[in-house]
Amino acid sequence: MDAYLELRLRPDPEFSADLLLNALFAKLHRALVSHGEGRIGVSFPDVHPAAGHLGGRVRLHGQAADLAHLMAQPWLLGMRDHLADFAIAPVPEGALHRIVRRVQAKSSVARQRRRLMRRCGVDAAAAVAAIPDHAAERLTLPCVVLTSRSTQQQFRLFIAHLPLQPTASVGRFSAYGLSDDASIPWF
Repeated sequence: MDAYLELRLRPDPEFSADLLLNALFAKLHRALVSHGEGRIGVSFPDVHPAAGHLGGRVRLHGQAADLAHLMAQPWLLGMRDHLADFAIAPVPEGALHRIVRRVQAKSSVARQRRRLMRRCGVDAAAAVAAIPDHAAERLTLPCVVLTSRSTQQQFRLFIAHLPLQPTASVGRFSAYGLSDDASIPWF
């Protein structure tokens, strides 16, 4: 990765920063599906994990040509008024690296119970006894709220910024710009 592009949200009196970030990320996800899945990573330089906020900046990381190709597409229609000026820039020399990945909680006890009933042949009462309501995992990580285009249901995409590392790790990015093994420059 030799370049990055920073998208900075402008304050807006009518829309919260979280709402604008959710809309921006949804548009970015659709653009990555069409024009860059696997080659472009995402980070949130203003992340506050303890407060559960991703902040008001989104950085796209990749090769300059891949970023230019992505930005040549009209995916930011309707969002440009909410963004400060941006340009593709080289990654600073000596930048550390970090993996930014998706984290999914095993939060649906109903799903876990159905799976137990199907796999082990137990009845509903036994499944409730084996998996109580308080067994649901709750995450406190920052997240974006997205709407599934296929089911129209909203879901939270929890994002973890792993510890800094001195060298880059290679891999592919998902259609969300996140990866379990590929790192992005952190500066």
